[in-house]
Amino acid sequence: MANVHVDYEERLRGLVEASRQLMDALRAVRSLGLASWCIGAGVIRSLVWDSLHGFREPSHVQDVDVAYFAPDAAAYLDRELQRQLSVLNPALAWEVTNQAKVHEWLVDDAGHAVPPVDSLEGGLATWPEFATCVGVYLTSHDVVKVVAPYGLNDLFELQVRHNTCRASAATYLERVRSKQFRERWPRLTIFPPSPRSAIEDR
Repeated sequence: MANVHVDYEERLRGLVEASRQLMDALRAVRSLGLASWCIGAGVIRSLVWDSLHGFREPSHVQDVDVAYFAPDAAAYLDRELQRQLSVLNPALAWEVTNQAKVHEWLVDDAGHAVPPVDSLEGGLATWPEFATCVGVYLTSHDVVKVVAPYGLNDLFELQVRHNTCRASAATYLERVRSKQFRERWPRLTIFPPSPRSAIEDR
């Protein structure tokens, strides 16, 4: 795991443990018995940025992103796991994605197939902003563990930077606009997209 600031990791664990809703969500996913999984992206990003902005009420999160890695899983497993989670915790909107299968259905902005990844961490490392490339999971002993391929600096230092690994500059800019990063969290520093997009890197 790359350069996870120890203090930031402890702070993230503390925020997760203090969120009853997120801990309930983690226990629900853990009960599925997946070998390699985490809850990540928007729900974690919002948790941290809300705290750093001093918000008393948590921001609305459209869905809870569950990432897992299972190369031999059937194509229907995402839907089945999502159904099971909806039964376990119907109050949440769940989005379940096998990172080992993304390359089979996702294409980039030029219509090219994206390359496969070889681990859960590798899947998180392709997400569009470095601050978003963070997940957490719960061990059998109720210990919160962090998955952060690029560390936690961007997340805790309120920086939004384009990760060119898979997302194009246009995709990054659209996400910044549609998710209303600046409007929702005014202390963010939002950097322009990298001059080289994921397409141009090929």
